[in-house]
Amino acid sequence: MRTLCGLLVFGFLLSEPISAADWPQYRGPRRDDVSAETGLSQTWPKEGPPLLWTYADTGIGCSGSAIVGERLFTIGGRGEDEFLIALNLKDVTDKSVTQAWATRIGPTFDFKGNSWNAGPNSTPTVDGELVFALGGNGHLICAETTSGKEIWRKDLPSELEAEVNPIGGGPKKLGWGFTWSPLVDGEQLVCVPGGPKGTLAALNKKTGDVLWRSAEIKDQAAYTSPMLAEIDGVRQYVVLTNRSIVGVAAKDGRVLWTYQPMRPYVTEVVNSPIIQGSFVYVTVGSSHGCELIRVTKDGETFKAESVYNNKNLSNHHGNVVLVGEHLFGFGENRGWLCQNFSSGEIVWSERQKLRSGSVTCADGRLYCYDESDGTVALIEVSTDGWMESGRFRIPQQTKQRKPRGGIWTPPIVSGGRLFLRDQELLFCFDVQSKK
Repeated sequence: MRTLCGLLVFGFLLSEPISAADWPQYRGPRRDDVSAETGLSQTWPKEGPPLLWTYADTGIGCSGSAIVGERLFTIGGRGEDEFLIALNLKDVTDKSVTQAWATRIGPTFDFKGNSWNAGPNSTPTVDGELVFALGGNGHLICAETTSGKEIWRKDLPSELEAEVNPIGGGPKKLGWGFTWSPLVDGEQLVCVPGGPKGTLAALNKKTGDVLWRSAEIKDQAAYTSPMLAEIDGVRQYVVLTNRSIVGVAAKDGRVLWTYQPMRPYVTEVVNSPIIQGSFVYVTVGSSHGCELIRVTKDGETFKAESVYNNKNLSNHHGNVVLVGEHLFGFGENRGWLCQNFSSGEIVWSERQKLRSGSVTCADGRLYCYDESDGTVALIEVSTDGWMESGRFRIPQQTKQRKPRGGIWTPPIVSGGRLFLRDQELLFCFDVQSKK
């Protein structure tokens, strides 16, 4: 049996030191949904891991959480307003956790005829004493982590002429709302406003002042987040839109390279690029499939060329993780699968064990979260097939979900705990090894 327990892809960290237990931003420390934690349970009892607490006022939306130390930050719509919410993970009584503070971001995102999902979908980003949060209508705020006091805010549509591509549904220039998660890189807060003034922007993280816009490219924002890369010694930000994959210079937003797929993506573009060295991988649902491109320096510029383009892994609302040289996730019409990153070939697939959903990786195990009924399966990170070592179902489901919506918030493992969200319900389970 070949396992991949020790093969993690290390990328870039936030500017502040963090511990292995922290999950300070979208998809974790390296924005890849792979935790560096060890000492976790490798098998679960029949009833699943112990439930530590339930929080029932997170609000509507599919936003993920940022966790630093004993403070958890997330975003949710409570009635007519969206809030950045902080929980005190040290203060747990009778399986209930205490809210530390909540700061209003803006009005709750929704629109007439929306039967899929309302509320925010962005994940907060924590950087030292600051936390950044984006609401569904494009209100971006910076607050103090300790008190929730607002430091600055930007109304992106009105101040930056920000736009979201509405293909797949939603209002013109707003679509299903602003869902990208801010990226902190040094003193810069990297954003994807989209629109005529430039697809990407960098703000001064302490003041919110605009430092630059990538005015050479004017694609509307999709539902993906900016990713940090260093290719041939050049630090850059990579983003996927409905029309292209783009790399811009970190220092000034100048476009370094662009790549257009053979046909534009005509539905919701949800998965952010996965970057390993000079290779950039993307996957899009509705049978678009996946593509690996190689970016290389060509004199004073860069060029991007396709390595493969196939439909072996077409992922929509979930996510995909790269562990070592293999990708794991749910592929439309194929089930859960393992794909070779370099070749694009399927190593194994499993259609029967679990329906579609999201995934995270920690300590040699994949935590696969069914978007239909909240079942979580623990499987080995392996190229030998689906090898399960436990499963359970969340104790209750939301009553606030839209009729066609699903459980679209990926699981998180942080500090020996598994965090699962279903709209206003947030569950925390103990997954530390007891040996």
